[in-house]
Amino acid sequence: MDVPTLAGRLVASDPPTVLDVRWSLGGPPGREAYLDGHIPGAAFIDLDAELCGKPGAAGRHPLPDPDRLQEVLRRAGVGQRRQVVVYDAGDSQAAARLWWTLKWAGHPDVALLDGGFAAWVADGRPVEPGEVEPPRGDFVVDPGYLPVLDAEGAARVAREGTLIDARVAPRYAGEMEPVDPVAGHIPGAVNIPAAQLLGPDGRFRPPGELRELFREAGVKGGLVGAYCGSGVTASATVFALHRAGFPDAALYVGSWSEWVADPSRPVATGGQP
Repeated sequence: MDVPTLAGRLVASDPPTVLDVRWSLGGPPGREAYLDGHIPGAAFIDLDAELCGKPGAAGRHPLPDPDRLQEVLRRAGVGQRRQVVVYDAGDSQAAARLWWTLKWAGHPDVALLDGGFAAWVADGRPVEPGEVEPPRGDFVVDPGYLPVLDAEGAARVAREGTLIDARVAPRYAGEMEPVDPVAGHIPGAVNIPAAQLLGPDGRFRPPGELRELFREAGVKGGLVGAYCGSGVTASATVFALHRAGFPDAALYVGSWSEWVADPSRPVATGGQP
């Protein structure tokens, strides 16, 4: 959804629920930016503390407990039949993880604000400070509406389909690894850094351009999945795959942080799969 469309819907008789999920790896906390100013009416969701499970062997951002997720979403005003629009600071990674989680949990109508808060402000739209406490929602979390890969599934997609590594090229090649204890990539995975999904304006490239980008990397349909360091950046890749016409694209939620937790799993280095 673009900024003018959201602005129009916010003044309609049945406005969407808007969720702010600004986040960055290593901080600062997104809530501080939210309290300084956000899209009017938006509630805040903390990606680390509320949208994901606790870090561990399943990765740094594992799937959340469904009951706990349901309480978080209801407290943020998410209803069963009202559209939800999600946004982050602008790179769409955290917003895509929230989009993915809501779709995985069974919500039928979720949109991502293209360009996020940066696009909203750049368009001269109003912001408001402080905390929003929306009316409690009634959304029922029913997991399983989007496909999820575990480590074995990711290895199978890499062998038999196309597994996309969304990290920057030096991390994929194993030349550097600032977060996880082992550098490299899952054998057979191809590298499409998530920044390539966006145009110079910070918004997602058109569906046709995305489709061509993915096809050049070997995506032809069938088995396709994405991973990154911990399943956040790769959510934007899955979003882009859906946008490009690959609705069965799966997310390896545990991603590299789970893969390398087991030293028996193979690791590839270099610029090729």
